[in-house]
Amino acid sequence: FRPGVMGEGMVFADPAEVRSALDAGMVDLQARIKVRIRGEMKETTVGRVILYEIIPEQIPFDLINKIMNKKELSNLIDYCYRSCGDKTTVLLADRLKDMGFKYATMSGASIAIHNMVVPANKKDIVARADKDVLKIQKQYMDGLITDGERYNKVIDIWSQATEKIAAEMLTGISMEELDEADGVKRKVESFNPIFMMADSGARGSAVQIRQLAGMRGLMAKPSGEIIETPITANFREGLTVLQYFISTHGARKGLADTALKTANSGYLTRRLVDVAQDCIINEDDCATLDGLDVFALMEGGEIIETAGERVLGRVALEDIKDPFTGEVLVEANQEIDELLADKIDRLGIEKVKIRSVLACKSRHGVCARCYGRDLSHGHLVNIGEAVGIIAAQAIGEPGTQLTMRTFHIGGTAKFEEHSTLQSRHDGTVRFVNLNTVKSKIDASSSSKVGDLVVMNRHGELHVLDEQQRSRGKYTVLYGAHLKVVDGSIVRKGELLAEWDPFSIPILAEVDGAVKFGDIVEGRTMQEQLDEVTGLSRKVIVEFRGADLRPRVSLKDKKGKTAKVPGSNAVARHLLPVGSNLVVSEGDVVGAGSILAKIPRETTKTKDITGGLPRVAELFEARKPKDFAVI
Repeated sequence: FRPGVMGEGMVFADPAEVRSALDAGMVDLQARIKVRIRGEMKETTVGRVILYEIIPEQIPFDLINKIMNKKELSNLIDYCYRSCGDKTTVLLADRLKDMGFKYATMSGASIAIHNMVVPANKKDIVARADKDVLKIQKQYMDGLITDGERYNKVIDIWSQATEKIAAEMLTGISMEELDEADGVKRKVESFNPIFMMADSGARGSAVQIRQLAGMRGLMAKPSGEIIETPITANFREGLTVLQYFISTHGARKGLADTALKTANSGYLTRRLVDVAQDCIINEDDCATLDGLDVFALMEGGEIIETAGERVLGRVALEDIKDPFTGEVLVEANQEIDELLADKIDRLGIEKVKIRSVLACKSRHGVCARCYGRDLSHGHLVNIGEAVGIIAAQAIGEPGTQLTMRTFHIGGTAKFEEHSTLQSRHDGTVRFVNLNTVKSKIDASSSSKVGDLVVMNRHGELHVLDEQQRSRGKYTVLYGAHLKVVDGSIVRKGELLAEWDPFSIPILAEVDGAVKFGDIVEGRTMQEQLDEVTGLSRKVIVEFRGADLRPRVSLKDKKGKTAKVPGSNAVARHLLPVGSNLVVSEGDVVGAGSILAKIPRETTKTKDITGGLPRVAELFEARKPKDFAVI
């Protein structure tokens, strides 16, 4: 709604009265009014009442009494299909289209240069990022980090700066200040056309607006690597010649990719169909007792998809109970519909056991209960449905479109590594099979002396509420520095752990003296000289002959290989190809110190086109080129 327009605060007896007031020009489309609908007084706007005229009567007014963006419109159509059947839905979609065209024309939405508002603190953010990059450069010159680490950290700094500017800019254009009659300034939702287009999902995305008024950000080379000097300008300010040249890289890559990958993707679809064509629904229930545990989908402490959203349309394997009362919400073998999925989310259930085709016991094909809902008409799948071919097309079809993803964004690279873990709830910390040691001192990381370092790979950290129920589970990476201890009380958003996202460490479990084994310069290890800094580092390289196993062991005071506390294992680590040694022979190290670092892959751009060859590789079951020693 627009504050302060004609007719604001008027009260109407019914929708017909609103229509006649609008036709008489007494009230504005976006005026906030009160109107009686089906015997209830609703606070709404004129436009929403007009929209309600074309909605079937089974649909409640509350479903459209909100900002109707793309997602809400699809919810409306979905609700209509479920409650009124397909004929009504077709008519509704048609009426929505006509009304949409009419009012979009009347709105006269356009784009002008002054709609693109560059955030005021953009210069500060860029300057701060420049400073951070210089710091990283200095660390590299002093030999504290390798060239690969420097590159990754620089990319990370610029990615975060771009995100920050984008966030500032979106907040800037999503709200506008109005001077009220009494001289008070009030912030209201803005009617900026660029913001409305992106926010409603009609055209453009936050990423594209960011390039208009934020900063273009990092660009990708044709090879997929990210160029580490970002384009700090945007299209509103205009690019310099060099920046324009760099940005053509990205645009050209998109076009070349599209042309090359169409054939690739078509071939992938064909192979998938060939493999999956005989996978058909053959029976209703195979009576298996196995299934999968489904959790909420997390990325860096943020919930991307809740457990309820993920199990919607699947069949429960066992009874799902209310964690507070023990009441059964969903019985075993019952399909989880929208209402039940909503209940699961409301009660904060973190783990749900569901039936899955991976555990189906049918002799031929799969059974309907393991498969779940047929998404094309919203109920349990019919017997005889060729689900294999549907799955093959679902994987193959995006292949052609997602090759164009780079091209839609205009070649800007999006990339961000997570290196911290924050609590999502208030509560008490409980360690679950976490082995930790107190770190001595480590110059290469920001951790303090006395931080606990995680020494195993499958440990978890739980946050419990007052009733000792788990509110949040976090898997903690090997080598992470914990900022809390077992039993400490944390608040929501508090830092629990941090780690280096760009390398996997190999840690010492005990105190001892370093002894190398099979590390022969020129054969298994090379000293690589960095031409820029003039410093050398020891890297394990590929070697011929299977009798060499490069390793680092820790010796105790008697000169024997030290034992890992709590087990009979010896403190000896095999080094994979590509590890950078951090210690030298004879060094005395403490438990929790880093012996070597394995650099993670240099980050390339994130889009599924990187994934297409990868998916094809999985289906071909090729041998990977970097295999691990287990």
